[in-house]
Amino acid sequence: MNSDRTVIIVAGGAGTRMGADVPKQFLLLQGKPILMHTIRVFSSISSIADIILVLPELQIDHWSELCKKYDFNIPHTIVKGGETRFRSVSNGLDKVSNLDALVAIHDGVRPLISTDVVENCFRAAALFGNAIPVIKPVESVRLSDNTNSYPVDRDKVYLVQTPQVFKASIIKRCYEVSWPPSFTDDASVLEFSGENIHLVEGNRENIKITTPLDLTIAEVIFNVNSM
Repeated sequence: MNSDRTVIIVAGGAGTRMGADVPKQFLLLQGKPILMHTIRVFSSISSIADIILVLPELQIDHWSELCKKYDFNIPHTIVKGGETRFRSVSNGLDKVSNLDALVAIHDGVRPLISTDVVENCFRAAALFGNAIPVIKPVESVRLSDNTNSYPVDRDKVYLVQTPQVFKASIIKRCYEVSWPPSFTDDASVLEFSGENIHLVEGNRENIKITTPLDLTIAEVIFNVNSM
């Protein structure tokens, strides 16, 4: 087992766009909470030594109850989240003491990440200091300034996914800055410090489950993969 690989899974959703009464990471997918599927993917990769789960403080007890209910016993460390995703990631990074480690930061509601993509991201980050998975859009793309819209060459556009993997010493230093609205993901935080971002091909199935349609699509993908 490679003790230099850690995963931080950030799960702070409220389920608003789902129209659900429970946070989206706790909604059932294939009969179990989405978050359990996400953690299981990373636990299946033997080179990953530690899984850190960042949850809002008010959700931690409920998560413990769900783990008992579904007999979920994959080892992971629970960390209290912050008021923003930026602060939640920062809290998770505080638990990473090995500055030589590689740290993957992943959305809790992306349970369909490919293990091959995860491995590719770790390998690329070891070489370049960071790696983020991306896919190209299949639709035409336009930009709007609220008055006019303009076509964009979609071959130059990438849709960003997670996990985003970084050398711990670099990303921990970058998270010591204040949070500006321009930080849309962890790569944005790194880029703010002057680092170049290295892209790795992601997998199109790696959707972020935020709407009822996303949940339906995820169910279909799981059913197809199990055939």
